[in-house]
Amino acid sequence: MSKTRIKYICSTCGYESLRWLGKCPECDNWNTFTEEIIETNNKKVSAYKGTINIKKIDELEGAEKNRIITGIGELDRVLGGGFIPGSVILLGGDPGIGKSTLAMQAASKINHTVLYVTGEESTSQIKTRAARLKIKSDNFYVLSETDLNIIIAAINSLSPSLVIIDSIQTMYRNELDNSPGTITQIRECTSQLMETAKKNNISILIVGHVTKEGFIAGPKVLEHMVDTVIQFEGESHHAFRILRAQKNRFGSTNEIGIFEMHEDGLTEVKNPSEVFLSERDKEISGSAITASIEGTRPILLEVQALVTPSNFGNPQRVATGFDYRRLSILLAVLEKRSGLRLSANNVFLNMAGGVKIDEPAIDLAVCCSIASSLMDKVVNSKTVLIGEVGLGGEVRSVGHIEKRIQEAEKLGFEKVLIPLNNIKGLKVNSSSIKITGVESLTEAINGVIK
Repeated sequence: MSKTRIKYICSTCGYESLRWLGKCPECDNWNTFTEEIIETNNKKVSAYKGTINIKKIDELEGAEKNRIITGIGELDRVLGGGFIPGSVILLGGDPGIGKSTLAMQAASKINHTVLYVTGEESTSQIKTRAARLKIKSDNFYVLSETDLNIIIAAINSLSPSLVIIDSIQTMYRNELDNSPGTITQIRECTSQLMETAKKNNISILIVGHVTKEGFIAGPKVLEHMVDTVIQFEGESHHAFRILRAQKNRFGSTNEIGIFEMHEDGLTEVKNPSEVFLSERDKEISGSAITASIEGTRPILLEVQALVTPSNFGNPQRVATGFDYRRLSILLAVLEKRSGLRLSANNVFLNMAGGVKIDEPAIDLAVCCSIASSLMDKVVNSKTVLIGEVGLGGEVRSVGHIEKRIQEAEKLGFEKVLIPLNNIKGLKVNSSSIKITGVESLTEAINGVIK
C-alpha cells in the first residue's frame, strides 16, 4: 500500500525540506520552494532470481559508427560527431536565443525519420516557422502534445531515429498529481524518455528552459541523468550565437559551435576569427588582438579596454565576456609590477563580438589593451598577443601555441608575442610572421605600444 506525503523542493538547486522556507539554505535564493507530492511504497522487494547478462569489455560493440549526422558542421562538432542512437541530449538557453530554430534546422537536414513534439506552440505556428526557415522534408513529423503517455505511444508507432521534445517543462505524466513544470514532473518525464531512448535505440533531444541566473530550470539531477548537456549562448543585441557542451559522454566538452542569426534562421560561422575582427578600428588606443583556443579551434579576438579618470570615490571595474575577478588581479599586477596608476581610474573591458572567454592565455592582451588606453597610445595593429600573466608580472607559457600562431599567420598578422618559455621546442617555421618571446609584462607593453 502506497502513502502520499508532501515535501518542499528548491526549484534552483533541488534542496529538500519538510516545510516551506522563504529562503533556501543551500543556494540562498528567495521564494524558490515548490510543493511536491511524494508517493512512498512500502512493498517488500525480493531478491532477483533471473539471469544477468555480463560481458567482457572486448565483446562490447561501440555506437560511433551509427552516429546520426545532422549536416550542420558546428552542431556535429559540439556533439562529438552527431547524435548517438540511444542517447538523450539536453539543450538549454535563454528565451528567444534560437533553441527551437536550431532543433528544427537540424531535424530538416537529417536523412532519417524525425518526430518533433511541441508543447508550447500549435502546429500552425510550427508551419509558419518552417516556412520562414525554408524547411521542406518528407521525414519531418510534428506532434502537438504534452501528455507523455501519448508521446511515447506515438514514438512506438512511428519509430523515428530522432525525437525532439520542445520543451520538457510543458510535458507531464498523468499518473502523477503534480502540475507540469514542477521538479517531480520534469524528473519523471526525463526518466521515462531516457528509458524509451535506450529501449528503442533512438536519440532524443530535450529542449529546456533556463532560470534568470542562466542555469537550466528544473532539478540539478536532470543534468546528471542525460548523456549530453549543450548550452546555447548569446546576447540578444548580437547576431552571434555560441553552442557549448557542458557535459558530453560521447565527445569533448571543450568544443564550441558558432552561428549567426538571420531572418531565415541560423547560419554557420566557419571562420569566426575573420568575423570577430571585421569591424576593428586599427588606429585606436585600448585595442589588442589575442588568440584563444576553444576546443581544438583557434579563434582570434579583439580585446577592447577603456580607462577613464574617476570623479567618485570608488572607481568602476566592468568586464563583458571576461571574468571580473581575473580583471581585478591583472589590474593589481599592472599597478604593482609595471608602475601604471590605475587605482584612481575607471576600467571597462570588453570582448568584441559578444563572446565569453575564460582561458588565461588572453591575459597579456588584456593587460596591454588597458595600458594602451591609459597611455592613449595605439597597440601595433599587426601584432597578436598571447600569454598568461602571473602575480610577479612574469609571462607564463600556454598550450596549443602552434595552432594560435598559424591562425594569426593565416589572417595576415606580421608579428606575434608569446611567452619566452614557449619558444623552446616551437615547431612553427615561417618567414611571413615574426615570433618574439617575452619574459615580463613590462617588456611586452614596451614592445607593442607605439
